[in-house]
Amino acid sequence: MSWSPEPAVVFEDVTLTYDDSGAPALAHVDLVIEEGELALVVGRTGSGKSTLLGAINGLVPHFTGGHLTGRVLVSGRDTATHKPRDLADVVGVVGQDPLAGFVTETVEAELAYGMEQLGLPPETMRRRVEEVLDVMDIADLRDAPLRDLSGGQQQRVAIGSVLTQHPRVIVLDEPTSALDPTAAEDVLAAISRLVHDLSTTVIVAEHRIERVIHHADSVIHVVDGRVEHGAPAQMMVTSSVAPPVVELGRWAGWSPLPLSVRDARRAAGPLRRQIGEIPSPAPPPEQPGGLEAKGVTVRHGRLVAVDDVDLTLRPGTITALMGRNGAGKSSLLWALQGSGARFAGSVSLDGTDPAELKPAARRTLVGLVPQTPGDLLYLESVGSECERADLDAGATGGTCAALLEEIAPGIPASRHPRDLSEGQRLSLVLAVQLTADPPVVLLDEPTRGLDYTAKAALSRALRSLVERGRAVLLSTHDVEFVAEAADRVVIMADGEIIADGPTADVVMSSPAFAPQVAKVLAPAPVLTVADVRSAVRDGST
Repeated sequence: MSWSPEPAVVFEDVTLTYDDSGAPALAHVDLVIEEGELALVVGRTGSGKSTLLGAINGLVPHFTGGHLTGRVLVSGRDTATHKPRDLADVVGVVGQDPLAGFVTETVEAELAYGMEQLGLPPETMRRRVEEVLDVMDIADLRDAPLRDLSGGQQQRVAIGSVLTQHPRVIVLDEPTSALDPTAAEDVLAAISRLVHDLSTTVIVAEHRIERVIHHADSVIHVVDGRVEHGAPAQMMVTSSVAPPVVELGRWAGWSPLPLSVRDARRAAGPLRRQIGEIPSPAPPPEQPGGLEAKGVTVRHGRLVAVDDVDLTLRPGTITALMGRNGAGKSSLLWALQGSGARFAGSVSLDGTDPAELKPAARRTLVGLVPQTPGDLLYLESVGSECERADLDAGATGGTCAALLEEIAPGIPASRHPRDLSEGQRLSLVLAVQLTADPPVVLLDEPTRGLDYTAKAALSRALRSLVERGRAVLLSTHDVEFVAEAADRVVIMADGEIIADGPTADVVMSSPAFAPQVAKVLAPAPVLTVADVRSAVRDGST
Protein backbone atom coordinates (compact mmCIF):
# COMPACT_ATOMS: atom_id res chain seq x y z
CA MET A 1 0.00 0.00 0.00
CA SER A 2 1.57 3.29 -1.10
CA TRP A 3 1.68 6.35 1.13
CA SER A 4 0.77 9.81 -0.14
CA PRO A 5 1.23 13.02 1.86
CA GLU A 6 -1.81 14.75 3.24
CA PRO A 7 -2.75 17.91 1.28
CA ALA A 8 -1.53 21.06 2.97
CA VAL A 9 -4.75 23.04 2.43
CA VAL A 10 -8.23 21.85 1.47
CA PHE A 11 -11.35 23.95 0.82
CA GLU A 12 -14.55 21.92 0.61
CA ASP A 13 -17.52 23.84 -0.85
CA VAL A 14 -16.59 26.96 1.13
CA THR A 15 -18.89 29.98 1.01
CA LEU A 16 -18.20 33.06 3.13
CA THR A 17 -20.58 36.01 3.46
CA TYR A 18 -19.73 39.03 5.56
CA ASP A 19 -22.42 40.41 7.83
CA ASP A 20 -22.66 43.76 5.98
CA SER A 21 -22.76 42.27 2.49
CA GLY A 22 -25.50 40.64 0.50
CA ALA A 23 -23.13 38.87 -1.90
CA PRO A 24 -20.66 36.21 -0.72
CA ALA A 25 -16.96 37.10 -0.68
CA LEU A 26 -16.23 33.44 -1.49
CA ALA A 27 -18.73 31.20 -3.25
CA HIS A 28 -18.62 27.37 -3.32
CA VAL A 29 -14.83 27.16 -3.32
CA ASP A 30 -13.31 23.70 -3.79
CA LEU A 31 -9.54 23.80 -3.66
CA VAL A 32 -6.65 21.42 -2.85
CA ILE A 33 -3.11 22.74 -2.38
CA GLU A 34 -0.55 19.97 -2.05
CA GLU A 35 2.50 19.76 0.18
CA GLY A 36 5.53 21.56 -1.26
CA GLU A 37 3.47 23.57 -3.75
CA LEU A 38 4.06 27.24 -4.54
CA ALA A 39 0.59 28.55 -5.36
CA LEU A 40 0.18 32.05 -6.76
CA VAL A 41 -3.16 33.74 -5.99
CA VAL A 42 -4.24 36.26 -8.63
CA GLY A 43 -7.32 38.34 -9.29
CA ARG A 44 -8.55 41.88 -9.42
CA THR A 45 -8.84 44.03 -6.33
CA GLY A 46 -11.98 43.08 -4.42
CA SER A 47 -12.24 39.65 -6.06
CA GLY A 48 -11.93 37.77 -2.75
CA LYS A 49 -8.18 37.08 -2.58
CA SER A 50 -7.74 38.54 0.92
CA THR A 51 -10.71 36.56 2.22
CA LEU A 52 -9.24 33.38 0.72
CA LEU A 53 -5.89 34.00 2.42
CA GLY A 54 -7.54 34.87 5.73
CA ALA A 55 -9.57 31.66 5.68
CA ILE A 56 -6.38 29.58 5.55
CA ASN A 57 -5.20 30.59 9.02
CA GLY A 58 -8.65 31.13 10.53
CA LEU A 59 -8.64 34.92 10.68
CA VAL A 60 -11.71 34.58 8.48
CA PRO A 61 -14.23 34.32 10.04
CA HIS A 62 -12.96 34.11 13.68
CA PHE A 63 -11.77 37.75 13.72
CA THR A 64 -13.37 39.30 10.65
CA GLY A 65 -16.86 37.99 11.31
CA GLY A 66 -19.15 36.62 8.65
CA HIS A 67 -20.83 33.28 8.05
CA LEU A 68 -18.76 30.42 6.65
CA THR A 69 -20.22 27.20 5.31
CA GLY A 70 -18.23 24.21 4.11
CA ARG A 71 -14.85 23.25 5.54
CA VAL A 72 -11.28 24.59 5.44
CA LEU A 73 -8.66 22.04 6.48
CA VAL A 74 -5.03 22.99 7.11
CA SER A 75 -2.75 20.03 7.77
CA GLY A 76 -5.92 18.14 8.61
CA ARG A 77 -7.13 20.70 11.15
CA ASP A 78 -10.57 22.21 10.65
CA THR A 79 -10.41 26.00 10.99
CA ALA A 80 -13.98 26.00 12.28
CA THR A 81 -12.77 24.37 15.49
CA HIS A 82 -9.20 25.75 15.50
CA LYS A 83 -8.69 29.48 15.95
CA PRO A 84 -5.58 31.22 14.54
CA ARG A 85 -3.59 30.61 17.75
CA ASP A 86 -4.36 26.89 17.39
CA LEU A 87 -2.97 26.92 13.86
CA ALA A 88 0.17 28.97 14.56
CA ASP A 89 2.42 25.90 14.47
CA VAL A 90 1.20 24.84 11.02
CA VAL A 91 0.45 28.16 9.27
CA GLY A 92 2.71 31.22 9.16
CA VAL A 93 1.45 34.52 7.74
CA VAL A 94 3.60 37.40 6.45
CA GLY A 95 1.78 40.65 5.67
CA GLN A 96 2.48 43.42 3.17
CA ASP A 97 4.46 45.57 5.64
CA PRO A 98 6.96 43.41 7.55
CA LEU A 99 8.20 46.31 9.71
CA ALA A 100 4.68 46.85 11.06
CA GLY A 101 4.57 43.21 12.17
CA PHE A 102 7.89 43.12 14.02
CA VAL A 103 7.68 42.99 17.82
CA THR A 104 11.38 43.04 18.79
CA GLU A 105 14.40 45.19 17.96
CA THR A 106 16.96 42.89 16.30
CA VAL A 107 16.98 40.11 13.73
CA GLU A 108 17.90 37.27 16.10
CA ALA A 109 15.33 38.35 18.70
CA GLU A 110 12.61 38.48 16.05
CA LEU A 111 13.44 35.01 14.78
CA ALA A 112 13.18 33.64 18.32
CA TYR A 113 10.02 35.48 19.39
CA GLY A 114 7.43 33.15 17.87
CA MET A 115 9.14 30.09 19.32
CA GLU A 116 9.14 31.71 22.75
CA GLN A 117 5.36 32.10 22.50
CA LEU A 118 5.09 28.39 21.68
CA GLY A 119 7.22 27.53 24.73
CA LEU A 120 9.93 25.64 22.83
CA PRO A 121 13.09 24.57 24.73
CA PRO A 122 16.07 27.00 24.48
CA GLU A 123 18.27 24.44 22.72
CA THR A 124 15.58 23.91 20.05
CA MET A 125 15.19 27.66 19.59
CA ARG A 126 18.95 28.15 19.18
CA ARG A 127 19.21 25.40 16.56
CA ARG A 128 16.25 26.68 14.55
CA VAL A 129 17.49 30.28 14.60
CA GLU A 130 20.83 29.15 13.15
CA GLU A 131 19.08 27.04 10.51
CA VAL A 132 16.83 29.92 9.41
CA LEU A 133 19.71 32.43 9.33
CA ASP A 134 21.34 30.15 6.74
CA VAL A 135 18.20 29.23 4.77
CA MET A 136 17.17 32.89 4.38
CA ASP A 137 20.78 34.04 3.79
CA ILE A 138 20.70 36.60 6.61
CA ALA A 139 23.40 35.21 8.93
CA ASP A 140 25.43 38.42 8.60
CA LEU A 141 22.43 40.41 9.89
CA ARG A 142 22.05 38.46 13.16
CA ASP A 143 22.58 41.47 15.45
CA ALA A 144 21.28 44.16 13.10
CA PRO A 145 18.46 46.49 14.22
CA LEU A 146 15.34 45.68 12.21
CA ARG A 147 14.71 49.33 11.34
CA ASP A 148 18.13 49.64 9.72
CA LEU A 149 17.50 46.85 7.21
CA SER A 150 16.54 47.32 3.59
CA GLY A 151 13.05 46.36 2.49
CA GLY A 152 14.22 43.07 1.03
CA GLN A 153 16.14 42.18 4.18
CA GLN A 154 13.10 42.98 6.33
CA GLN A 155 10.94 40.73 4.17
CA ARG A 156 13.38 37.83 4.51
CA VAL A 157 13.48 38.30 8.30
CA ALA A 158 9.67 38.34 8.40
CA ILE A 159 9.54 35.06 6.48
CA GLY A 160 12.26 33.64 8.71
CA SER A 161 10.38 34.60 11.86
CA VAL A 162 7.50 32.31 10.89
CA LEU A 163 9.80 29.65 9.44
CA THR A 164 11.44 29.04 12.84
CA GLN A 165 8.10 27.65 14.03
CA HIS A 166 8.32 24.96 11.32
CA PRO A 167 4.92 25.63 9.72
CA ARG A 168 3.76 23.36 6.91
CA VAL A 169 2.18 26.36 5.15
CA ILE A 170 3.37 29.96 4.72
CA VAL A 171 0.95 32.61 3.41
CA LEU A 172 2.50 35.73 1.86
CA ASP A 173 0.49 38.85 1.03
CA GLU A 174 2.19 41.05 -1.59
CA PRO A 175 5.75 40.06 -0.55
CA THR A 176 7.49 42.09 -3.27
CA SER A 177 5.19 45.12 -3.48
CA ALA A 178 7.62 47.52 -1.75
CA LEU A 179 10.84 46.04 -3.13
CA ASP A 180 13.15 47.02 -5.95
CA PRO A 181 13.60 44.38 -8.68
CA THR A 182 16.85 42.99 -7.29
CA ALA A 183 15.54 42.73 -3.72
CA ALA A 184 12.35 41.11 -5.02
CA GLU A 185 14.39 38.42 -6.79
CA ASP A 186 16.34 37.77 -3.57
CA VAL A 187 13.10 37.24 -1.64
CA LEU A 188 11.63 35.01 -4.34
CA ALA A 189 14.83 32.96 -4.46
CA ALA A 190 14.51 32.43 -0.69
CA ILE A 191 10.86 31.40 -1.11
CA SER A 192 11.83 28.93 -3.84
CA ARG A 193 14.39 27.36 -1.50
CA LEU A 194 11.67 26.79 1.09
CA VAL A 195 9.50 25.03 -1.49
CA HIS A 196 12.16 22.91 -3.18
CA ASP A 197 14.48 22.15 -0.27
CA LEU A 198 12.06 21.96 2.68
CA SER A 199 8.78 21.02 0.90
CA THR A 200 7.09 23.97 2.57
CA THR A 201 3.77 24.91 0.99
CA VAL A 202 3.83 28.60 0.05
CA ILE A 203 0.74 30.54 -0.97
CA VAL A 204 1.51 33.96 -2.45
CA ALA A 205 -0.94 36.73 -3.33
CA GLU A 206 0.80 39.23 -5.59
CA HIS A 207 -0.40 41.94 -7.96
CA ARG A 208 2.99 42.08 -9.71
CA ILE A 209 2.42 38.72 -11.34
CA GLU A 210 5.38 39.18 -13.68
CA ARG A 211 7.75 38.81 -10.73
CA VAL A 212 6.34 35.55 -9.38
CA ILE A 213 4.59 33.48 -12.03
CA HIS A 214 7.67 31.73 -13.40
CA HIS A 215 8.37 30.48 -9.84
CA ALA A 216 4.82 29.16 -9.32
CA ASP A 217 3.69 25.54 -9.51
CA SER A 218 0.04 26.53 -9.80
CA VAL A 219 -2.18 29.59 -10.08
CA ILE A 220 -5.35 30.20 -8.05
CA HIS A 221 -7.50 32.63 -10.03
CA VAL A 222 -10.16 34.40 -7.97
CA VAL A 223 -13.05 36.04 -9.82
CA ASP A 224 -15.98 37.49 -7.86
CA GLY A 225 -15.45 35.03 -5.03
CA ARG A 226 -15.18 31.96 -7.27
CA VAL A 227 -11.91 30.09 -7.68
CA GLU A 228 -10.17 28.33 -10.56
CA HIS A 229 -6.97 26.39 -9.87
CA GLY A 230 -4.55 24.95 -12.38
CA ALA A 231 -1.17 25.05 -14.09
CA PRO A 232 0.17 28.62 -14.59
CA ALA A 233 0.24 28.52 -18.41
CA GLN A 234 -3.26 27.07 -18.53
CA MET A 235 -4.68 29.65 -16.10
CA MET A 236 -3.06 32.60 -17.85
CA VAL A 237 -4.85 31.88 -21.11
CA THR A 238 -8.10 33.30 -19.72
CA SER A 239 -7.01 35.04 -16.49
CA SER A 240 -8.65 38.40 -15.75
CA VAL A 241 -5.20 39.74 -14.82
CA ALA A 242 -1.96 38.92 -16.61
CA PRO A 243 1.62 40.22 -16.79
CA PRO A 244 2.92 41.97 -19.92
CA VAL A 245 4.77 38.91 -21.24
CA VAL A 246 1.50 36.96 -21.14
CA GLU A 247 -0.45 39.82 -22.73
CA LEU A 248 2.15 39.90 -25.51
CA GLY A 249 1.84 36.15 -26.00
CA ARG A 250 -1.96 36.35 -26.13
CA TRP A 251 -1.84 39.13 -28.70
CA ALA A 252 0.79 37.38 -30.83
CA GLY A 253 -1.02 34.02 -30.60
CA TRP A 254 1.95 32.14 -29.20
CA SER A 255 1.34 28.58 -28.04
CA PRO A 256 2.29 27.40 -25.53
CA LEU A 257 1.81 30.72 -23.76
CA PRO A 258 5.18 31.96 -22.40
CA LEU A 259 5.43 32.87 -18.72
CA SER A 260 9.03 34.12 -18.64
CA VAL A 261 11.08 36.58 -20.68
CA ARG A 262 13.32 33.71 -21.84
CA ASP A 263 10.45 31.67 -23.25
CA ALA A 264 8.85 34.74 -24.83
CA ARG A 265 12.10 35.79 -26.46
CA ARG A 266 12.48 32.35 -28.00
CA ALA A 267 9.03 32.72 -29.55
CA ALA A 268 9.50 36.35 -30.58
CA GLY A 269 12.06 36.02 -33.38
CA PRO A 270 9.58 36.67 -36.23
CA LEU A 271 7.98 39.56 -34.32
CA ARG A 272 11.37 41.17 -33.67
CA ARG A 273 12.19 40.97 -37.38
CA GLN A 274 8.77 42.40 -38.24
CA ILE A 275 9.20 45.40 -35.95
CA GLY A 276 12.84 45.96 -36.83
CA GLU A 277 14.68 49.07 -35.77
CA ILE A 278 11.94 51.63 -35.18
CA PRO A 279 13.00 55.06 -33.91
CA SER A 280 12.71 55.92 -30.21
CA PRO A 281 9.67 58.07 -29.40
CA ALA A 282 10.36 61.78 -29.16
CA PRO A 283 10.14 63.21 -25.63
CA PRO A 284 7.32 65.67 -24.99
CA PRO A 285 8.21 69.32 -25.62
CA GLU A 286 9.65 70.94 -22.52
CA GLN A 287 7.52 73.66 -20.98
CA PRO A 288 8.84 76.62 -19.00
CA GLY A 289 8.41 76.88 -15.26
CA GLY A 290 7.98 74.06 -12.82
CA LEU A 291 9.81 73.05 -9.68
CA GLU A 292 13.54 73.70 -9.44
CA ALA A 293 15.72 71.95 -6.86
CA LYS A 294 19.41 72.76 -6.52
CA GLY A 295 21.98 71.21 -4.25
CA VAL A 296 19.36 69.44 -2.11
CA THR A 297 20.99 67.51 0.73
CA VAL A 298 19.15 65.50 3.37
CA ARG A 299 20.78 63.96 6.42
CA HIS A 300 19.36 61.56 9.00
CA GLY A 301 21.90 61.77 11.78
CA ARG A 302 25.24 60.83 10.23
CA LEU A 303 23.57 59.22 7.22
CA VAL A 304 23.49 61.33 4.06
CA ALA A 305 20.25 60.20 2.41
CA VAL A 306 20.27 62.79 -0.42
CA ASP A 307 23.58 64.20 -1.56
CA ASP A 308 23.68 67.53 -3.44
CA VAL A 309 20.88 66.73 -5.89
CA ASP A 310 19.78 69.02 -8.72
CA LEU A 311 16.39 68.22 -10.23
CA THR A 312 13.88 70.08 -12.40
CA LEU A 313 10.24 69.01 -12.75
CA ARG A 314 8.69 70.59 -15.84
CA PRO A 315 4.93 71.00 -16.37
CA GLY A 316 3.35 68.44 -18.66
CA THR A 317 5.81 65.66 -17.75
CA ILE A 318 5.58 62.46 -15.70
CA THR A 319 8.96 61.67 -14.19
CA ALA A 320 9.70 58.30 -12.56
CA LEU A 321 12.24 58.22 -9.72
CA MET A 322 13.83 54.76 -9.46
CA GLY A 323 16.61 53.05 -7.55
CA ARG A 324 17.29 50.42 -4.92
CA ASN A 325 15.58 50.43 -1.54
CA GLY A 326 17.50 52.94 0.57
CA ALA A 327 18.75 54.99 -2.39
CA GLY A 328 17.21 58.19 -0.97
CA LYS A 329 14.07 58.45 -3.10
CA SER A 330 11.54 59.01 -0.28
CA SER A 331 13.82 61.48 1.49
CA LEU A 332 14.11 63.48 -1.74
CA LEU A 333 10.33 63.54 -2.23
CA TRP A 334 9.67 64.87 1.27
CA ALA A 335 12.42 67.50 0.84
CA LEU A 336 10.86 68.68 -2.43
CA GLN A 337 7.40 68.83 -0.85
CA GLY A 338 8.71 70.96 2.00
CA SER A 339 7.66 68.83 4.97
CA GLY A 340 10.90 66.85 5.14
CA ALA A 341 14.17 67.99 6.63
CA ARG A 342 16.55 69.69 4.21
CA PHE A 343 20.14 70.09 5.37
CA ALA A 344 21.20 72.19 2.38
CA GLY A 345 20.04 73.36 -1.04
CA SER A 346 17.02 75.20 -2.40
CA VAL A 347 13.60 74.31 -3.79
CA SER A 348 11.57 76.83 -5.75
CA LEU A 349 8.18 76.74 -7.46
CA ASP A 350 7.45 80.03 -9.20
CA GLY A 351 9.74 81.74 -6.71
CA THR A 352 8.20 80.13 -3.63
CA ASP A 353 9.90 77.59 -1.37
CA PRO A 354 7.20 75.10 -0.25
CA ALA A 355 9.05 74.60 3.05
CA GLU A 356 8.29 78.21 4.01
CA LEU A 357 4.52 77.73 3.77
CA LYS A 358 2.04 76.38 6.28
CA PRO A 359 0.78 72.85 5.52
CA ALA A 360 -2.58 73.92 4.05
CA ALA A 361 -0.94 76.39 1.68
CA ARG A 362 1.84 73.93 0.85
CA ARG A 363 -0.68 71.35 -0.39
CA THR A 364 -1.97 73.82 -2.98
CA LEU A 365 1.54 73.97 -4.47
CA VAL A 366 2.92 70.46 -4.01
CA GLY A 367 0.75 67.45 -3.24
CA LEU A 368 2.38 64.31 -1.86
CA VAL A 369 0.94 60.79 -1.55
CA PRO A 370 3.19 58.86 0.89
CA GLN A 371 4.07 55.16 0.97
CA THR A 372 1.66 54.68 3.88
CA PRO A 373 -1.31 56.73 2.65
CA GLY A 374 -3.42 55.79 5.65
CA ASP A 375 -1.30 58.19 7.73
CA LEU A 376 -3.19 61.07 6.06
CA LEU A 377 -6.67 59.67 6.75
CA TYR A 378 -8.32 60.45 10.08
CA LEU A 379 -12.10 60.70 9.57
CA GLU A 380 -14.74 58.00 10.01
CA SER A 381 -15.77 57.43 6.39
CA VAL A 382 -14.62 57.78 2.81
CA GLY A 383 -17.37 60.32 2.20
CA SER A 384 -16.23 62.46 5.15
CA GLU A 385 -12.64 62.45 3.88
CA CYS A 386 -13.82 63.61 0.45
CA GLU A 387 -16.07 66.31 1.90
CA ARG A 388 -13.20 67.62 4.03
CA ALA A 389 -10.90 67.63 1.01
CA ASP A 390 -13.43 69.68 -0.99
CA LEU A 391 -13.78 72.14 1.91
CA ASP A 392 -10.03 72.52 2.51
CA ALA A 393 -9.35 73.05 -1.19
CA GLY A 394 -12.28 75.41 -1.75
CA ALA A 395 -13.46 73.03 -4.46
CA THR A 396 -16.99 72.39 -5.64
CA GLY A 397 -18.77 69.77 -3.56
CA GLY A 398 -18.31 66.28 -5.02
CA THR A 399 -14.94 67.06 -6.65
CA CYS A 400 -12.97 64.61 -4.51
CA ALA A 401 -15.62 61.90 -4.78
CA ALA A 402 -15.62 62.20 -8.58
CA LEU A 403 -11.82 61.91 -8.68
CA LEU A 404 -11.96 58.83 -6.47
CA GLU A 405 -14.59 57.19 -8.66
CA GLU A 406 -12.38 57.81 -11.70
CA ILE A 407 -9.30 56.26 -10.06
CA ALA A 408 -10.94 53.44 -8.06
CA PRO A 409 -14.61 52.95 -8.95
CA GLY A 410 -17.14 51.50 -6.56
CA ILE A 411 -15.79 52.40 -3.10
CA PRO A 412 -18.81 53.05 -0.82
CA ALA A 413 -18.86 56.53 0.74
CA SER A 414 -19.92 54.97 4.05
CA ARG A 415 -16.86 52.69 4.29
CA HIS A 416 -14.31 53.44 7.02
CA PRO A 417 -10.84 54.16 5.55
CA ARG A 418 -9.25 51.49 7.75
CA ASP A 419 -11.50 48.90 6.08
CA LEU A 420 -10.17 49.71 2.61
CA SER A 421 -7.53 47.67 0.83
CA GLU A 422 -4.05 49.14 0.42
CA GLY A 423 -4.85 50.13 -3.15
CA GLN A 424 -8.15 51.72 -2.20
CA ARG A 425 -6.54 53.76 0.59
CA LEU A 426 -3.88 54.99 -1.82
CA SER A 427 -6.56 55.95 -4.34
CA LEU A 428 -8.49 57.88 -1.68
CA VAL A 429 -5.42 59.85 -0.58
CA LEU A 430 -4.52 60.58 -4.21
CA ALA A 431 -8.03 61.91 -4.80
CA VAL A 432 -7.74 64.05 -1.65
CA GLN A 433 -4.42 65.50 -2.81
CA LEU A 434 -5.64 66.13 -6.35
CA THR A 435 -8.70 67.99 -5.09
CA ALA A 436 -6.40 70.92 -4.23
CA ASP A 437 -5.23 70.83 -7.88
CA PRO A 438 -1.54 71.52 -7.09
CA PRO A 439 0.83 72.26 -10.01
CA VAL A 440 3.22 69.56 -8.75
CA VAL A 441 2.18 66.08 -7.56
CA LEU A 442 4.62 63.69 -5.85
CA LEU A 443 3.77 60.01 -5.31
CA ASP A 444 5.77 57.50 -3.27
CA GLU A 445 5.21 53.89 -4.46
CA PRO A 446 1.77 54.70 -5.89
CA THR A 447 1.11 51.25 -7.41
CA ARG A 448 1.58 49.27 -4.21
CA GLY A 449 -1.52 47.12 -3.77
CA LEU A 450 -2.98 48.01 -7.19
CA ASP A 451 -3.94 45.42 -9.78
CA TYR A 452 -3.33 45.95 -13.50
CA THR A 453 -6.76 47.50 -14.04
CA ALA A 454 -6.29 49.97 -11.18
CA LYS A 455 -2.80 50.83 -12.42
CA ALA A 456 -4.19 51.59 -15.87
CA ALA A 457 -6.75 53.90 -14.24
CA LEU A 458 -3.98 55.60 -12.26
CA SER A 459 -1.95 56.06 -15.42
CA ARG A 460 -4.92 57.72 -17.12
CA ALA A 461 -5.46 60.00 -14.12
CA LEU A 462 -1.80 61.08 -14.12
CA ARG A 463 -1.85 61.61 -17.89
CA SER A 464 -4.91 63.82 -17.47
CA LEU A 465 -2.96 65.88 -14.92
CA VAL A 466 0.03 66.51 -17.16
CA GLU A 467 -2.23 67.33 -20.09
CA ARG A 468 -3.50 70.16 -17.90
CA GLY A 469 0.05 71.37 -17.38
CA ARG A 470 0.86 69.69 -14.08
CA ALA A 471 4.22 68.10 -13.21
CA VAL A 472 4.23 64.60 -11.71
CA LEU A 473 7.10 62.83 -9.95
CA LEU A 474 6.54 59.25 -8.83
CA SER A 475 8.99 57.17 -6.85
CA THR A 476 8.50 53.52 -7.75
CA HIS A 477 9.99 50.06 -8.16
CA ASP A 478 7.25 49.11 -10.62
CA VAL A 479 9.13 48.95 -13.93
CA GLU A 480 6.02 47.94 -15.86
CA PHE A 481 4.08 50.97 -14.64
CA VAL A 482 7.03 53.22 -15.50
CA ALA A 483 7.06 51.81 -19.03
CA GLU A 484 3.38 52.61 -19.40
CA ALA A 485 3.15 55.97 -17.67
CA ALA A 486 6.47 57.85 -17.48
CA ASP A 487 7.98 60.29 -19.97
CA ARG A 488 11.29 60.52 -18.13
CA VAL A 489 13.25 58.35 -15.69
CA VAL A 490 15.66 59.48 -12.99
CA ILE A 491 17.69 56.80 -11.20
CA MET A 492 19.20 57.35 -7.75
CA ALA A 493 21.95 55.42 -5.96
CA ASP A 494 23.45 56.27 -2.57
CA GLY A 495 21.66 59.61 -2.49
CA GLU A 496 22.87 60.78 -5.90
CA ILE A 497 21.29 60.92 -9.36
CA ILE A 498 23.17 58.55 -11.66
CA ALA A 499 20.88 58.58 -14.73
CA ASP A 500 18.32 61.00 -16.15
CA GLY A 501 16.66 60.87 -19.54
CA PRO A 502 13.70 59.75 -21.67
CA THR A 503 12.11 56.57 -20.35
CA ALA A 504 13.08 54.29 -23.25
CA ASP A 505 16.70 55.47 -23.25
CA VAL A 506 17.19 54.90 -19.51
CA VAL A 507 15.30 51.68 -18.84
CA MET A 508 16.39 49.80 -21.96
CA SER A 509 20.03 50.22 -20.93
CA SER A 510 19.36 48.77 -17.46
CA PRO A 511 18.89 45.01 -16.88
CA ALA A 512 17.25 45.73 -13.52
CA PHE A 513 14.78 48.37 -14.68
CA ALA A 514 13.88 47.22 -18.19
CA PRO A 515 10.22 46.09 -18.56
CA GLN A 516 9.35 42.64 -19.86
CA VAL A 517 8.36 43.68 -23.40
CA ALA A 518 11.63 45.59 -23.85
CA LYS A 519 13.62 42.51 -22.82
CA VAL A 520 11.65 40.28 -25.17
CA LEU A 521 11.88 42.55 -28.23
CA ALA A 522 15.22 44.34 -27.78
CA PRO A 523 16.79 46.14 -29.59
CA ALA A 524 13.49 47.64 -30.80
CA PRO A 525 12.62 50.57 -28.48
CA VAL A 526 9.20 49.23 -27.47
CA LEU A 527 8.29 49.11 -23.79
CA THR A 528 4.67 47.92 -23.66
CA VAL A 529 2.27 45.69 -25.54
CA ALA A 530 0.50 48.87 -26.67
CA ASP A 531 3.79 50.04 -28.23
CA VAL A 532 4.05 46.76 -30.14
CA ARG A 533 0.48 46.98 -31.41
CA SER A 534 1.07 50.57 -32.51
CA ALA A 535 4.32 49.69 -34.29
CA VAL A 536 2.66 46.88 -36.23
CA ARG A 537 -0.50 48.87 -36.96
CA ASP A 538 1.36 51.98 -38.15
CA GLY A 539 3.55 49.98 -40.49
CA SER A 540 6.77 51.04 -38.79
CA THR A 541 7.85 47.51 -39.44
